[in-house]
Amino acid sequence: MKAVRFHAYGDSSVLVHEDADRPAAGPGQVLVKVAGTSFNPVEVAIRAGHLQQVFPLDLPHVPGFDLAGVIAEVGEGVTAWRAGDAVVAFLPMSEPGAAAEYAVAPAESLAPAPRTGDLADAAALPAAGLTAWQALFEHAGLEAGQTILINGAGGAVGGYAVQLAKRAGAAVTATASARSAARIRDHGADRIIDYTATPLPRSAGGRFTVVLNLVPTSPEETAQLVDLVADGGTFVSTTTPGPEDAGRAVRTAQVFVRSDAAQLAGLVARVDAGELKIDVAGRRPLTDLAAVHDEATAGQLAGKTVLTPA
Repeated sequence: MKAVRFHAYGDSSVLVHEDADRPAAGPGQVLVKVAGTSFNPVEVAIRAGHLQQVFPLDLPHVPGFDLAGVIAEVGEGVTAWRAGDAVVAFLPMSEPGAAAEYAVAPAESLAPAPRTGDLADAAALPAAGLTAWQALFEHAGLEAGQTILINGAGGAVGGYAVQLAKRAGAAVTATASARSAARIRDHGADRIIDYTATPLPRSAGGRFTVVLNLVPTSPEETAQLVDLVADGGTFVSTTTPGPEDAGRAVRTAQVFVRSDAAQLAGLVARVDAGELKIDVAGRRPLTDLAAVHDEATAGQLAGKTVLTPA
């Protein structure tokens, strides 16, 4: 089969599209014929070797922990799935990924793929959707009637966060650039702040029950965001952590997303019910993965990019 692998840590040039042995499903695993994977920014840091202590890899490594595809074979002990099932999964980040024609997945990580839309596009859901869900409801405890500021709503996680927060009954303020504003408005944001024209906190217009930060921020910017949390509220970040003691009974939390098949199945159900939209900003062949890494590093990617085998 063909796969993208890197045999050493380094810049995007270490990503090579090459022949590789087709894996086999072991006990408790399934083999999936990949329809699509998607790019996640953390993969740049993993490829560069900056996260070796957090995500130790056996090289050569196949990246791509978002997976959508069709089961080709099931391993010993797998009874809940069978060949021909369309599935999605958030794969273990230290194991071989889905940037290949075939990928192995733990059966416990699988959820049924959405019945609507293109199967490859469903690869845009697992990691970003789970990050949004866990940030909003596990860490922030978001409830109907609350107010939330989503900083960085134009990204993949932000798009899901806006939709989920609005469906939960929250009043949603989102920061986004002009190029993302129409999409975020369509997702249900009550108010959009163009941070390129009027930076926070001057444009915030008050404090919020929850502030969700999805972009890297300096210590000063983080402090400004924390100050936008109402007394007794919550600051949640997927990037720069807030202070342990923020004062005013403000709670801070940092999100480290985890695979959760039940939550992922719930997100899929929302997609099938028309309550959650999977947004794909770009569709590229797997051979473009190195270029996608470069574009992400240069800040040229907006939203989610799906990559498909040839």
